[in-house]
Amino acid sequence: MSQPKLVVYCSLFPSKKRPNAGVFIRERMFRVGKELPIIVVSPVPWFPFQGIIRYWKPHFRPQPDKFELQQGVQVYFPRFLSIPGLFKSWDGFFMALGSWSTLIKYKNEFNIIDAHFAYPDGYAATLLGKWLKVPVTITLRGTEVPLAKMQGRKVRMLKAISNAARVFSVANSLKLHVGMLGADTNKIRVVGNGVDINKFYPLDKQTQRAALNIPDNAKVLISVGGLVERKGFHRVIEVLPELLNQYPDLIYLIVGGESAEGNIKEQLHRQVDELKLENNVRFLGALNSEELKKPLSSADIFVLATANEGWANVFLEAMACGLPVVTTDVGGNKEVVNNDELGIVVPFADPPALSSALLKAIDQHWDKNRIVKYAQDNAWDTRVEILVEEFKKIVS
Repeated sequence: MSQPKLVVYCSLFPSKKRPNAGVFIRERMFRVGKELPIIVVSPVPWFPFQGIIRYWKPHFRPQPDKFELQQGVQVYFPRFLSIPGLFKSWDGFFMALGSWSTLIKYKNEFNIIDAHFAYPDGYAATLLGKWLKVPVTITLRGTEVPLAKMQGRKVRMLKAISNAARVFSVANSLKLHVGMLGADTNKIRVVGNGVDINKFYPLDKQTQRAALNIPDNAKVLISVGGLVERKGFHRVIEVLPELLNQYPDLIYLIVGGESAEGNIKEQLHRQVDELKLENNVRFLGALNSEELKKPLSSADIFVLATANEGWANVFLEAMACGLPVVTTDVGGNKEVVNNDELGIVVPFADPPALSSALLKAIDQHWDKNRIVKYAQDNAWDTRVEILVEEFKKIVS
């Protein structure tokens, strides 16, 4: 039986220019790369006049070098034509066209194209698979929910799923979602994300609070994610005044920076100023995984009032540091926070419910060891084992 050799195909992948983009994909697939040969192709959107846009949006579409060596893995960043706001339904086609020369050059180094996100990446990958006569796998990661509301992209997304040899979904809710749209769920296997328990574990709370100048007796909430509307930092800030009535020393830590989805940092700062919460909200910026466990270990509750998720790795990272999770009932959140010993799940866009849940979580005694054990039981090893098994089936 021939050995699977993968091209990991994904437009959201870390680079020196965007070190925190798609880290969860690299975490997953570099572990697969310890078992099977992989190279990475990460197409980068480009169009002739984007330099002009950078005059008023300096961080618009940062262009990485065309090649990086990351942890011994070859990572290529070919360009593809993508006009902002126009012809987005053509991104998949142009992505495939822009990647063609890179993949044809390394044709003998892979026998599976493993794409992440059904559109545009998965659609582009299935075109490339057809042209190169190579099977394609696609991982559904959550963007499939908003894409379904755009007819052109929904059609291409479903076509990609149909043409894939195998589809993975990070949450069962995503599998059910695309099934209701007409996708064949028999070819979809749920393989959730995991957590690196060598990177995420509880540190001494008092020490970490001292480093952040947080009083020992303060109640501390923390959220982590790209500073975008979807992640819901503003929803948490909105309910803070009510929480402060009971806990006037409460501190809310926000960890994150701009992402491919955008950057609402200025909006969040304005909201904090308007509500006079300058002494209670702290923006820590984006942190890598080695640093992230420090503020996580200083906190009492992890909260993410998100509008949409597939399977949020950050929940397991927070749990691995001993934190209960308060989040919204969207996507796969209930699959991660799957019992009341791990946290509280509330309806989306319900400020009173969010406020009540946070107050309850602050008051409640949580079994920290139980929460950490749950995270440890969801380490990456079993996930990688399943993926490797599936890739072997495809090439056999």
